Amino acid sequence: MTTETIETTADAERLRRWRLVLGADTGGALAGADAAMDRTLEALYDGGGGAAGEADGPRRGGLGASAPRVARWLGDIRTYFPASVVQVMQRDAVDRLGLSALLLEPEMLEAVEADVHLVGTLLSLNKAMPEATKETARAVVRKVVADLESRLSGRTRATLAGALDRSARTARPRHRDIDWDRTIRANLKNYLPAHRTVVPERLIGHGRAAQAVKKEVILCIDQSGSMAASVVHASVFGAVLASMRALDTRLVVFDTAVVDLTDQLADPVDVLFGTQLGGGTDINRALAYCQSRITRPAETVVVLISDLYEGGIRDEMLKRVAAMRASGVRFVTLLALSDEGAPAYDRDHAAALAALGEPAFACTPDLFPEVMAAALEKRPLPIPDPAV
Repeated sequence: MTTETIETTADAERLRRWRLVLGADTGGALAGADAAMDRTLEALYDGGGGAAGEADGPRRGGLGASAPRVARWLGDIRTYFPASVVQVMQRDAVDRLGLSALLLEPEMLEAVEADVHLVGTLLSLNKAMPEATKETARAVVRKVVADLESRLSGRTRATLAGALDRSARTARPRHRDIDWDRTIRANLKNYLPAHRTVVPERLIGHGRAAQAVKKEVILCIDQSGSMAASVVHASVFGAVLASMRALDTRLVVFDTAVVDLTDQLADPVDVLFGTQLGGGTDINRALAYCQSRITRPAETVVVLISDLYEGGIRDEMLKRVAAMRASGVRFVTLLALSDEGAPAYDRDHAAALAALGEPAFACTPDLFPEVMAAALEKRPLPIPDPAV
């Protein structure tokens, strides 16, 4: 292949890509799979057009209100685009074309590529769902939750089990509580070759706290509409933490009201359908409830997950945080618990918390186990850059 041929091919590919990005106004015809791909993009981003698979013709007002036609469109975008792009297009379709009502149709739910953002949309529509749709919606949510649990639970349990074990060790253990593996490793410098033995100058024990609850964790989750992805991830983590016998886990969600969903932690799907995304925000009221449930401050970690747009009494909120810290509670503020990148948040409130010694920061699901381990061990939090 000559250099000229290669350049011609590259130019044609660039023109093809620009044609797909900019639409028919740029001129040029597409054929085959490219034409079908163009129709799926046109239906969403050109402000009109029939759904993919329909005959060419004048543009006619978006995807329309027919659930079967939308379902076909959703099937088409999965044919022509990778899953990551499909999820972006689905979110854009909900926002740009007003498809929220169509998510209430079972046949459409069966066609979508399930992800955290779709779960958030379904939860926001939960109260409006007809009974015929609810089981399908729960199946979609359960699939996403199962995927998250399989990815996050193993590492979370391993990381936190290690942190709990380290926090329970004692330097003066009784004989039956000695951790011999760690004790020998810690005293190898005292090995006596002549006697072929190690002199255990320092004993390391497992501790005897394993028979009782060692630590208490309260997850306090803002369920305003902007926090949808964080609510999904926090519910999954709450179920994982609740499954660990060494932790007593409480999960509280709030907007202007406060709901304790601890009794549903055995199933994160039940937790999610117990939330009500949307509405205002009263962080002060939520923290007051959490504060009233703390029985052992020095052994308690409170995790507030919120964008800090407070609709309640700001000064009272800050006083509660300061009071919990003074009593020995480890307080953690997460602006988001998601993979969505830098969140929007109230910078004044974040700065006020930082002045109290409680920096607020966004946290990815992959980092959350490390954050919790550090909080349980009372060591500095692994705050990512840039930090607030």
